[in-house]
Amino acid sequence: MRVDDIRGRLRKYGVSGISALRKPELVKELARAMRSGGGAARKATGPAGRAAGTRAAGRASATKKAATARAAKAAPSRARAVPANKSAPAKKAAAKRTAAKKTTAAKKTTAAKKTTAAKRAVPARKTAAATRTAPGKKAAPARKTAAARKTAPARKSTSPGGTAAKAASGLRTGRATARSARSSQVISSLADRPERPGRSLVTSNHEVIMRWARERGAKPATIAGTEREGRVSVLTFNIPGYRESSRIREITWDDWFHTFDLRRLNLIYQEQMRDGRQSNFFRTESPDREDA
Repeated sequence: MRVDDIRGRLRKYGVSGISALRKPELVKELARAMRSGGGAARKATGPAGRAAGTRAAGRASATKKAATARAAKAAPSRARAVPANKSAPAKKAAAKRTAAKKTTAAKKTTAAKKTTAAKRAVPARKTAAATRTAPGKKAAPARKTAAARKTAPARKSTSPGGTAAKAASGLRTGRATARSARSSQVISSLADRPERPGRSLVTSNHEVIMRWARERGAKPATIAGTEREGRVSVLTFNIPGYRESSRIREITWDDWFHTFDLRRLNLIYQEQMRDGRQSNFFRTESPDREDA
C-alpha cells in the first residue's frame, strides 16, 4: 500500500498524529489498529505522534495497557507469518529445476539435429567420391569431339560483300607499332566489351568492325584520288554528320577489307565517350610503317 493509503486507513480507524510518521511506523500503527478494531486510536499533537503532556495520568496508563495487549496479540500472528516467508526459497529452487530441465532438453534437441545432418552428409560425400573415382565413360565422346574439331577444316565466314573474312583478331604488331595501339584494349571478338566508357580500343576482326559501323550508320569508304595500282589506299567511313567531305567515296566491304588485310592494318576506335555518349572516333594504324 502507499503511504497515503495507509494514512487514510488509519484515519478511518480514528488514529491521529500520523502526518510525520514514516511508512514502517505507519504499517505498525495500522496493524495495531486492525487488531484492536480501531479502539486504540491515539491522539497526539507532537510531530512524532506522542501524547501531549497535559493528558491525565490515567489515560497514559490505559494506553500502556492497551499497547501491551496489542503486543501480546501480535506475537502469534508474527509466528504464523514465518512459514509463509519460508516458501520463497522453495519457489526459487523449483524455478531453477524447471530452467535446468529446459536447458537439458534444448541441448538434446541440438545434438539430435547435428547427428541427423551428419548422417545426411555422409551419403552425399560418398556419391561425390564415387563420381570422382568412377571411370569416365562420358569423357570419351568429349575428347573425340575435341579431336574432330582440331582435324576438321576451318569454316570460312563470308562478309556481306562475299569476301571471306579472315580470322584475324586482336592486335597486329610490327617494327613500327604505334604506342596508342599498344596502350589500347584489344577487342578480338564480338563477345569482348570495353573495360569502361571512353576506353581506347584496337581490333583487326572484321565482324567487330562491321558491328561498330552498323551501330553508327557508317558505310565503308575511301578518299578519292588516293588509289594506287588499281586498288583503294586510304580507308575511312562515311558517317552521316561526322567528318563529311566531298572527297569521301563509298566502296564495298570486300574492297575495304581487301586493303585492310593486305596492308595489315589495325583499327583504333572508341565505343563510348567518358560521359557515356556514343563515340565516332576511329583511325587506321599500320604496324609496318613509321608514318602510320
